[in-house]
Amino acid sequence: MSQPAFDFDDADLGDVANPTYSVGELAEAINDSLRRGFSDGVWVRGEIDGLSNRGPHTYFSLVEHGEQGKAVLNVQLFAPMKRNLTPLLKKHRLDLADGMKVRIFGQLDFWAQGGRLGLKMAGIDPRYTLGDIAQSRDAVLRRLVAEGLLDANRRRPLSDIPLRVGVVASVGTAAWHDFHDELSRSGFGFRLRVVDTRVQGDVAEDMITASIRTLTRRSDLDTVVVIRGGGARNELAVFDAERIARAIAASPIPVLTGLGHEVDRSVADEVAHTSLKTPTACAGELIARVTAYGVGTETAFAAIVREADTVLARSNAALGDAAHRIARRTHAAVERADERLAMRVHTLRRAAPVSLERGTRRLDDAERRVYERAAAIVQRSSDRLDVTAARVAALDPAVQVARGWSITRRPDGTVVRSIVDLDVADVVVTTVADGTIESTIRATTPTPGVPNDE
Repeated sequence: MSQPAFDFDDADLGDVANPTYSVGELAEAINDSLRRGFSDGVWVRGEIDGLSNRGPHTYFSLVEHGEQGKAVLNVQLFAPMKRNLTPLLKKHRLDLADGMKVRIFGQLDFWAQGGRLGLKMAGIDPRYTLGDIAQSRDAVLRRLVAEGLLDANRRRPLSDIPLRVGVVASVGTAAWHDFHDELSRSGFGFRLRVVDTRVQGDVAEDMITASIRTLTRRSDLDTVVVIRGGGARNELAVFDAERIARAIAASPIPVLTGLGHEVDRSVADEVAHTSLKTPTACAGELIARVTAYGVGTETAFAAIVREADTVLARSNAALGDAAHRIARRTHAAVERADERLAMRVHTLRRAAPVSLERGTRRLDDAERRVYERAAAIVQRSSDRLDVTAARVAALDPAVQVARGWSITRRPDGTVVRSIVDLDVADVVVTTVADGTIESTIRATTPTPGVPNDE
């Protein structure tokens, strides 16, 4: 290529062989070359950066990090094309976002006013983005499986009454309100420890990981729940992050997930103790466990009552049988003694005075033995009767009151068994050994570690 001459005195601006362009003419020439060279458009792949929406249009840079540094291509997605592409993105549950790897189609254009080359976006390949997400997800799962971490959290025992719950959520969102309101409506005394966390965007991975680690280090929690309200598939991909998965796997307490996506399972779902579809389902799982524990407790208590009734009935029956046996044996003994006495009287009448005397002595001996035996039988039976009566009397509430216990009732006469039966300002009547005491409730304090009856 020949070098241009710099003899300014002889310069001919109209020289066809060595033309001089104005800036606008050069821009037009560049666009003509681009249209000829890429007449059918061009596919370009890269990572979205600096995405912004200005009015109905969307602008971002497509970047690639290489050995020579970062390559950048400006992309414009104008409103008409944006409307055309929206159904395709929704079908695959994708939203354009920073950090998202894409393969897009468009027309190259040199913007004279800004002096920049750009791409007017006209199409996108969702399979490229979904494939990248799936590939990254599978790689993380393979590493977790190789290290034996996939089932680590699932082996942690989940409490039958998980009332102390740590929550990783974006407070104020619909997902948070769905979870919180469901627990509130249950009527159980759930105690929540909440870490307000960004669950999407550039800082989401760091915040979610830190929140999980913060809560799982606490010793006063039964479980940790990670929730969000669904969203685009690429936004949910943050829960495929290896750091989040490792934080869950390393947790010494069970972690539940409710990430709001009905179809896909994230890596966080795979490593969690229990994964549910939605935040509401997470709350329902906790409520179901507490309800089942309550039902089991009530069932056990009812069984104890039935057994106590059965034992008492058997004792009463045994006491009645013993009393009847004592009566029958006493009557039989007396009857036999009368018979023997009559025989001896008959014998004495026929015998000599000596025999009469001997018979009299034998009769006296026999009479004494009869009465001693009857007395012994009666005494033993009476002793057993006293022991049984003492056991029955020990169950009498009046006896318990006399020993120093008391019974507290509501004004309608129902017995107060738990603090949940009372509200502040309620009037209660307490029965003690020598009378009753009427009180007004100022406050109730639950005993730590003791579950309520409800």
